Amino acid sequence: MSGKPKLHYFNGRGRMEPIRWLLAAAGVEFEESYLERKEDLTKLQQDGSLLFQQVPMVEIDGMKLVQTRAIANYIATKYNLYGKDLKERALIDMYVEGMFDLNELLMTHEIQPADKKEQHFTNMMDKATNRYFPVFEKVLKEHGKDFLVGNQLSRADVLLLEIILMAEEFQPDILAKFPLLQSFKARISNIPTIKKFLQPGSQRKPPSDEEVVDKVMKIFYS
Repeated sequence: MSGKPKLHYFNGRGRMEPIRWLLAAAGVEFEESYLERKEDLTKLQQDGSLLFQQVPMVEIDGMKLVQTRAIANYIATKYNLYGKDLKERALIDMYVEGMFDLNELLMTHEIQPADKKEQHFTNMMDKATNRYFPVFEKVLKEHGKDFLVGNQLSRADVLLLEIILMAEEFQPDILAKFPLLQSFKARISNIPTIKKFLQPGSQRKPPSDEEVVDKVMKIFYS
């Protein structure tokens, strides 16, 4: 395959959204093929497109890549968003793995059963404000640069901005105690490729509403 990367997923955030963010940050145009029904997923599974029978799947450079982290690693390496050496890459990996833990909580809130949502929300906000955001506030203070690692944009910066914006959807003042993260958010949001992705009409997905959640449940869990 040549041309633009093609993303196979449902029309919502989920596990594909960090991939969309990375490609956008790299200034890479991409196409999307949405799963609308369970049959769409079954077709990909049956034609051998999905190595582990799961999406996200991205067609890029003649490959059909699956597994979110593997896809992100490839894109970050290809587009120079993965640090300048092994030590920087180790730091990026460490930060990103922590972010994925928080991202998982934010991402799965909408599909929690009604009787579990309040408890999930409390746990999610507690982890964000008392475990994860203090870490990155400290990293920025000790590193003393505009970025989390080295002195250039990396996948860690992109993912952290995505997570900050998601967390603010749940609690708009969540960064009140984190002045360096506030500055980080403003700075990274103003990078031209990211600024473009944050504009209305981009391929960034909105928070999932009940209709999207219902469709996801029918595609993946029926």
